[in-house]
Parts: sequence; C-alpha cells; structure tokens
Amino acid sequence: MLQDSIYSKKMRFAIILILMFGLLITACGKSEEATVNSTVEPTEQNTITLTVSAAASLKDSLEELTPIFEDLNPSIKLVYNFGASGSLQKQIEQGAPVDLFLSAGKKQMDALIDKKLVLADQSISLLLNSLVLIVKSDAEGIPDQLENLKDVAIHNIAVGEPEVVPAGTYARETLESEGLWEELQPKMVFTKDVSQVLTYVESGNADAGFVYLTDALLSDKVKMAFQIDASKHKSILYPAGIIAETKHNGEAEQLLQFLQSKEAQDVFVKYGFTIPE
Repeated sequence: MLQDSIYSKKMRFAIILILMFGLLITACGKSEEATVNSTVEPTEQNTITLTVSAAASLKDSLEELTPIFEDLNPSIKLVYNFGASGSLQKQIEQGAPVDLFLSAGKKQMDALIDKKLVLADQSISLLLNSLVLIVKSDAEGIPDQLENLKDVAIHNIAVGEPEVVPAGTYARETLESEGLWEELQPKMVFTKDVSQVLTYVESGNADAGFVYLTDALLSDKVKMAFQIDASKHKSILYPAGIIAETKHNGEAEQLLQFLQSKEAQDVFVKYGFTIPE
C-alpha cells in the first residue's frame, strides 16, 4: 500500500510537469508569433503622419501619387491641406503644424525662406505650369485674344484674388501688360483659389476665367479659349520646401525625393505640368 501511494504521487507529479511544460511551449510560441507579426505590419504607434500644405491646383495629381508613396513607405501616412498658396503661407507663418509646403508661386516660398520658416537648402523648383483663359464648354463666340474680354457678351470674368492666389497674380500681370487690368475691373469676380474660378465658369456664374492649364484639362464642362503668352507674366514655378520646424525631417525628405522621381514626374506631366530643367 505504501509503495502504491508513493507511485501515485510520482505519477501526479510527472503529469503536472508535463502540463506545465506544454503551457510553457505554447506561451513561447505565441510570444514568437507576436514578435514576428509586429515586425511585418506597422502599427499606429510607429506610423508617421506628414502634413502637406499644397496649392489647390496640385490636388488631383497628389491624390493619385499618395497611394504609390504610401505603398513604398508603409510607415508614413500623408495628410493634405489644399488651398491658395498665399493663404497656406499665412497659416505656416502663424504656426500651423506643417511638414512640407508645395506652392504655386515662388513669391510665397521666398517669403517663408526669408523668415527662416523654410531652409533654402531644403527647397526645390518642382514643376512649371501655364496660364489659360477658359469658357463654358457650350459657349459661343469664344474669345481668341485678351482684347475680346472687353466685348459686351463677356459680363463676368473669374480671377483668383491676386494677393493670395498666384494664378490671379499672373492674370493681373498679363492684363496689366496689355493695359486692360483697370478697364476690366467692373467685370471681375475674385475667388479664394483657382479651383473656384473653374467652378464659376462651369456653373455659368462667370463667362470666362483665368486658370492653369492643369485645371482646364480636368473638366469636360469648360474649354480652353487660348493659352496666355508666357512672356506676359512671371514664370509659373511650383517650388516645394520642407518646413524648418518639422519633427519629421527625414520622412519629409523622403517625400520630397519621391516627388522628383521619374514615376512621380510622369503623373505630373499627365496632368499638364512640365518639369523644370
């Protein structure tokens, strides 16, 4: 009886050891699996969000490029703030949390560089654009020169507010070079950005409007009356620059490099931009 009791105790002890060993192996396996999974999929904790303030005319091309960049850089997520370049410049000057600025005008970028809000060696000339005059797609009597804007059939001309919208600045320079700016003032409807000019002409709230070539190509509700002679205004240069106070300088540099890649440039060209030499 004593031997049976001893034997039973030994058996129970052996069973307990086997069960503990099994649990230990299972726990180690799950721990290993968790470790492997954490290295494969980025989590919210290790994903960097880059905030990009960009001219409204870049919206469609950037939205096409975003998934390409994020697939190449799964730990980086892009968030955009689109608007008039002058308004975006003011937001940055007032401390808006921005990592990268893509402007439709050199003037706005230069102002930020002068205030040390963008470092000159982290700013590049990214793209070039063209200015065109548009009318509604079913318009008749399409103007073929700036002088035609004086015609009585043209009641309203949509123009981006020159103080904040670079396209409006280029339109003013163009009309001033022809001596038409003051004369056409009563017909002008000023807008918050170039996208609103497009909307006004599409809806018939303006008979004509000044937009970029890239905007005119996006809509089947308008047609291009003619392209503005580039000698009538300053070069339509789109600079890009990293904000000096960014907490993600390395990631912002990665995005800036990507935007200069052949893959990105092909998308920009598809939307009507040209690449500076």
